[in-house]
Amino acid sequence: MPHESRLTFELRALLHARRVAALGTLGEDGNPFVSMVPFAMAPSLGCLVIHVSGLAAHTGNLQARPNVSLLIMQAEVQGEPVHALPRVTLDGRAQVLEAGTPAWETCQAAYVKRFPEAQFMTQLGDFRFVAIELNGARQVAGFGAARSIDAQEVRLALGLPGP
Repeated sequence: MPHESRLTFELRALLHARRVAALGTLGEDGNPFVSMVPFAMAPSLGCLVIHVSGLAAHTGNLQARPNVSLLIMQAEVQGEPVHALPRVTLDGRAQVLEAGTPAWETCQAAYVKRFPEAQFMTQLGDFRFVAIELNGARQVAGFGAARSIDAQEVRLALGLPGP
C-alpha cells in the first residue's frame, strides 16, 4: 500500500465526518449563490451526491450552469480560533440524474445510507439526485497547511475509485 500523506489522511477524515456542505452555484445574472446541502459519496460512480428540490434556486442554477463548488469544514469549537479550521473547497461539475436509472438508484442507496431519515424524500417527485464529478480542490488543514490538489487525489481521499 502506498504511503498516504498526513494531509490526505486529514482530508479523508474531514469529508467522512461532515455531512453538510455549502454549495456554490452561479445565478442567471452571473452572481454567486451559496446554500447548504447534505451530501453523500457514491464510490462505485466516483462522485459526490446531493438531493435537491426542483424549486430551489441552486437546482435551477446548477442545471443551467453545472460548474459548482462545495465548501466542507470542521465545526467551530467554542473558545478556539476559527482561522485555522480544517476545510476543503471542492470544484466539480453537476449532473441531474434521471429517476429510475442505475446511476439514480446507486445515488439513492448511498444517500439513504448516510441519511436514513430522508428515505421518504427520495420518493417525492419534486426532488432529484445530482451527481457531482470532482475536478480538484483547495484544502486548508490548519494554519500554514494549505494545498491545491487534483481530481485523482481528491477521489482517493474520498475513497472513490480513479477515473
